[in-house]
Amino acid sequence: MTEPFPSPDDRPPPARLAYDRHTWKEIAHLLANLPVSLVGFTYVVSTLSLGLGLAVTVVGLPLLAAGLLGTRLLGRGERARARALLGVRVEEPSRLPLREAGGFLPWLWMALKDPVGWRTALYEVIRLPWGIVTFTVTLTSLFVLWPVLPFIARGLANADRAMVRGLLSPSDELERRIAELESDRGVVVDTAAADLRRIERDLHDGAQARLVNLAMGLGLAKEKLLEDPDAAASMVEEAHGEVKLALRELRDLARGIHPAVLTDRGLDAALSSVASRCTVPVRVTVDLAERPAAAIEGIAYFTVSELLQNVSKHSAARTASVEVWRSDGRLLIQVEDDGRGGASLEGGTGMRGLADRLGAVDGLFVVESPEGGPTTVTAELPWRDRSGALAEGGRTHAPAQGSVQPAT
Repeated sequence: MTEPFPSPDDRPPPARLAYDRHTWKEIAHLLANLPVSLVGFTYVVSTLSLGLGLAVTVVGLPLLAAGLLGTRLLGRGERARARALLGVRVEEPSRLPLREAGGFLPWLWMALKDPVGWRTALYEVIRLPWGIVTFTVTLTSLFVLWPVLPFIARGLANADRAMVRGLLSPSDELERRIAELESDRGVVVDTAAADLRRIERDLHDGAQARLVNLAMGLGLAKEKLLEDPDAAASMVEEAHGEVKLALRELRDLARGIHPAVLTDRGLDAALSSVASRCTVPVRVTVDLAERPAAAIEGIAYFTVSELLQNVSKHSAARTASVEVWRSDGRLLIQVEDDGRGGASLEGGTGMRGLADRLGAVDGLFVVESPEGGPTTVTAELPWRDRSGALAEGGRTHAPAQGSVQPAT
């Protein structure tokens, strides 16, 4: 994805006889083409020819791979120069996952077949003759063709812009998708770590503490069993109450990890159970002929749980509704309430993490919440069958313009 100019202020006006800052930036870029391209051409030709020439030896291919990795740095510098002087915004290609390659040979193959490295090498090779042309024409025009230099500079700079977009931008949609998935993987890892910390904290502060008190109480009751049976019986009765509380806390904790009703009976029963605990009446409608994958069910369940908690805590609503259905290979969820509205990203109710979770599995999270209500939150998840296969079909819609993501 390329954006020639990020804002109207960075878009150069039509070339004219007068010199402005855009014209001077273009002239500076064209004059710098020769020394910069000379460095790039020398690096690429020397490293690649040396690597290819020694390919029959042990060091040839690793040297070629290292040279291609170095061209990525040259490409980053060229993108930065084009961004500063030509106003061209080009996304950085996704990084090569070399650390995850799993050994030297996979690392070597990954580096050798890197399309970004090869396209950058091609860019540096063709830039030297072009750099000679632009440097010579621009320098000559400074003394001979001064009145029309802005038009000459614009034409040459536009050719530079085309080269940057064509050879230094991400190669295709797949490469951009890889970058998105790398980011999503980080979100999933962070979310999982946060969930583990929450479970550890709940165990330590809840059930574990109660079980410790229970053990101490039973120990005291054992000591008093012969000398004071009545006191021992009272202690055992208190311990029995502690056991009930600990079991309740463990059940609540297990329900927070993955409720048994969801595993056994699916989303309809599980969401009905969640709705029964909401402080306002909730109408639940689940229209699913079959069940999606367990992971998708779990995300859908916790999405609705969090949204209904927000309804209880923040909405001041009288009624709410939950609808779940399947459409074109997507699992759709819509939670609506007639509360005061005004849900926003700045609400700070943990919905940012919820939206990140959905985004990490190629989901969508859209909210419509005008002041005064009602609030409607729509979530989409990819439909995967129980075997884990992704169903055919894509997203049914993109987030609406101006919608807030996520909601309170």
